[in-house]
Amino acid sequence: MLEELIGEPTRYLFFTGKGGVGKTSLSVATAIALADSGRRVLLVSTDPASNLSEVLESKVGIHPDPISGVEGLWAMDVDPLAAAAEYRERVVGPYRGILPEGVIAGIEEQLSGACTVEIAAFDRFTGLLVDASDYDHVVFDTAPTGHTLRLLALPGAWTEFLDTNSAGVTCIGPLSGLTEQRERYREALATLSNPLRTTVVLVSRPEADAIEEVLRSSIELTAAGLSNQRLVLNGIFTPSSTDPVALRFASRQQEVLGGIAKRFEGFEVGTVALQPYSPIGVASLRSFLRSDSGEVAAAGYSEAPSVEVDKFSELLDEIVASRRGLIMTVGKGGVGKTTIAGAIACAVAARGVEVVLSTTDPAAHLTGLLGGETLPEGLRVERIDPAEVTSSYAAEVVATLGPELEQEGLEVLMEDLRSPCTEEIAVFRAFADVVGRAQESVVVLDTAPSGHTLLLLDAAQGFEREVTRSGNEVPEAVSHLLKRLADPEFTKIVLVTLAEATPVNEAKAFQSDLRRAGIEPAAWVVNQCMRSIETSDPVLLGIGSNQERWIAAASAAATKMLLLVDWRGEAPVRASALQAMIA
Repeated sequence: MLEELIGEPTRYLFFTGKGGVGKTSLSVATAIALADSGRRVLLVSTDPASNLSEVLESKVGIHPDPISGVEGLWAMDVDPLAAAAEYRERVVGPYRGILPEGVIAGIEEQLSGACTVEIAAFDRFTGLLVDASDYDHVVFDTAPTGHTLRLLALPGAWTEFLDTNSAGVTCIGPLSGLTEQRERYREALATLSNPLRTTVVLVSRPEADAIEEVLRSSIELTAAGLSNQRLVLNGIFTPSSTDPVALRFASRQQEVLGGIAKRFEGFEVGTVALQPYSPIGVASLRSFLRSDSGEVAAAGYSEAPSVEVDKFSELLDEIVASRRGLIMTVGKGGVGKTTIAGAIACAVAARGVEVVLSTTDPAAHLTGLLGGETLPEGLRVERIDPAEVTSSYAAEVVATLGPELEQEGLEVLMEDLRSPCTEEIAVFRAFADVVGRAQESVVVLDTAPSGHTLLLLDAAQGFEREVTRSGNEVPEAVSHLLKRLADPEFTKIVLVTLAEATPVNEAKAFQSDLRRAGIEPAAWVVNQCMRSIETSDPVLLGIGSNQERWIAAASAAATKMLLLVDWRGEAPVRASALQAMIA
């Protein structure tokens, strides 16, 4: 099975794809299989919301830790905030006790922004591509697609930036501090683009939006020089009877798969069967790649715990009553945030309220979700386009500061704005602008997966310093952002999850992080529930049975509303289907 998935493994293996397609399960199972074959393997998560510790049932930190029960396997998380803390200390540490405390504090302040977080995480990532000589293979479990594409593009972006920078400064200080890294970045870029050293495993489920995202990713990765790609289709379902629900489930998959053969011509394709359980623990992961869904014994639903469930209409009533405010759908990648955001927006607009539906997710495509059907009156669909907002932000900075600068100063400013970090600042400010507009109408915001969203919210505390440093004026939308997000009358956080171990546990952790910022979710939404579906198929029964404990866990964690959304035989696209989904 391993050969079917990745062929002859190169030294570096990247597993990427839309959130929720099974990247972590497949990357961890592959790493275990390689270690079991006698290789020395390092497993690395670059996802800010990494759950390697949970999946492996073993402690995973920011440095390589040996994994119990798997000889030859080590694992680590590239935690952006921890990497930034280490990066700052590397810069500041040698001067403690030598320079005055005020100077040290000034350096730490300069290195406290979003740019430092990005360059520190990137520095750790490139180090693994250049200095991992102790391992035969390095397996990367990456963040969902949009974040990963940016990470894989950074070696080229920073190499070009350093090669052409003539001003001597960057957004994180003097160029000399980064010049020492220039050869590392070049070597990292060469490693990524060498098909004999690096393989990108594109992971998808047999679902239309996941397939489309894989196709887009493949094109962008090829453009970035990563040409050695393979496709893995996870969750392939083979019905064991003529049960109508099972046949509909399988038919929905086959409709998608039937149209992809030509589009993936030339790709080597591997498949993994749909399992009725989440592979947690080494023993389960070892069998994951060998399992056949047809081997699962028939099982009935477990007795449903007593769970009090609220109605979507109650949440909609609250939103409509104020006729303004922000609704943010948040959660792990692949749980259906975009679908739930679209459903809420359509349902609110259908009640005669002006609604803006937007997204901060680089990989989200709201127009595809809403189809070609006429939208409800009063609903406007937008997105935060990183390239567009970055260009606009740079032009604004130049227009504001340019007239006051000599030619040399203007060149320094232009060099600074060409830094890859500028995009982080621009996207954040666009996010703040969208939140500000919720004072006039209802804004439904579909966010990027949890880890990336947390970084965006964390940036609220340091963004003002970044803008001030560049000499630009802090917009009113930014200065009021945290206050607006923490106001339950203004902002309703809708925490979306699936009735599975990892999504629920990640949602609980995300809720804890939000609470530290003074933000409490208004509702938990458990998507794709099987409890109301009548079926005799053993795999689907197994999935439904396994879901009950996690529905109960979501109920215990939710302090306000608990909303359940049933699994549907057809993908909910177009406004009418989205409204029906939560009716």
